[in-house]
Amino acid sequence: MSVLDRIVDATRHDVARRRREVPLAELERRLGARDDRPFSEALLMPGVSVIAEHKRRSPSAGEIRAGATVADVVTAYQRGGAAALSILTEGPHFGGSLADLHEARAASTLPILRKDFVVDAYQVYESAVAGADAILLIVAALRSDELADLHREAADLDLDVLVEVHDEEELSCALEVVDADVIGINNRDLASFEVNVERTYELLSDVPAGKTVVSESGFHSREQIEDLERVGVDAVLVGEILMRAPDPETACLELTGRVGEAPEGF
Repeated sequence: MSVLDRIVDATRHDVARRRREVPLAELERRLGARDDRPFSEALLMPGVSVIAEHKRRSPSAGEIRAGATVADVVTAYQRGGAAALSILTEGPHFGGSLADLHEARAASTLPILRKDFVVDAYQVYESAVAGADAILLIVAALRSDELADLHREAADLDLDVLVEVHDEEELSCALEVVDADVIGINNRDLASFEVNVERTYELLSDVPAGKTVVSESGFHSREQIEDLERVGVDAVLVGEILMRAPDPETACLELTGRVGEAPEGF
């Protein structure tokens, strides 16, 4: 069983537990009006938008930035010019929680992606109730019918969707099954966890015009971002390099190319 398979299996069991504790009907009751923070639109600003991620730990790297609060991290990202936030909420393997998403929502005005292994409609409702503006759907973790159903549930709840792919077959699925508007190309191999940023360049030519493309994993310099801009990538999702930086705000400013500019939103 691959790392992805283990995480997905554990997620399905944990969702079943949460559903018993808080029934779906209760989540539906908690749904309410939210302030509008369009995630997809934030990725279409001039240049390459940075989606800055809060990530507590990973199976391969262990704990990251012990002692830092979510609020400290996401406000630093906002001052650093991030266009959106990614909050990793998976618990057993990455140490995250929906409480992290709540804290990020209260501390920042940026749109928020709930990054998790979403495999059940219950999680889509959780995301909306917790204040997410978008969810991640990983093609490798879902059957085609599950992908279609979850994508539709998200649209019904006014959540944007980042559909993540790793190869040509998954890209074809994302385009044919849900005609994804926002496509994430993950440069990390989910079997070996090795990162190869060339994956974005290899798949980009197969993405139809008009789609928003997010390149995920493996970026640590402004030069890499500028290379992506030249080939038409709209955004990057960056986590560990920012979380491990001595000063996440400065690290984000360097990636966004905004060193020396006055911060917005504060």
